[in-house]
Amino acid sequence: MADGAVLWRIARDSKVLDLNSSYSYLLWCRDFAATSAVARDEHGEPVGFITGYLRPDSPRTLLVWQVAVDEAHRGRGLAAAMLDALAARTAAEHGVDTVETTVAPGNTASERLFTAFAERHGALLEREVLFGTPDFPDGPHDPEVLHRIGPFAL
Repeated sequence: MADGAVLWRIARDSKVLDLNSSYSYLLWCRDFAATSAVARDEHGEPVGFITGYLRPDSPRTLLVWQVAVDEAHRGRGLAAAMLDALAARTAAEHGVDTVETTVAPGNTASERLFTAFAERHGALLEREVLFGTPDFPDGPHDPEVLHRIGPFAL
């Protein structure tokens, strides 16, 4: 729970993610810590995170909500390491064999991250639009493309 404020700042400073309320990051750290990951620097401070949850209607599927790495720590493979570790942990604890996420068009860093994850784990990667531009009630928004990766064995 204590990491929620720092995760909110990392998400805000990413300038790429849809920023949720600070309250949501506090709740996320309390209620979904078992299906999320936080990377820390040598002083124990959070420098990156992945928020995720098990899909209620598909409990062997980990939905990755957000991935962010503090700018000073990018380019070191931290996001990939967090994703591999989170997938392995949720596979061992919950039988997860599929990862889903949504990626907005033009988010090449996320495209690379999830494509490489599928390749590393020999898993199929399927893409389809989950939410189109007209689905968003709060103004113009790029479509969110669902990436489904699996099944995989870790």
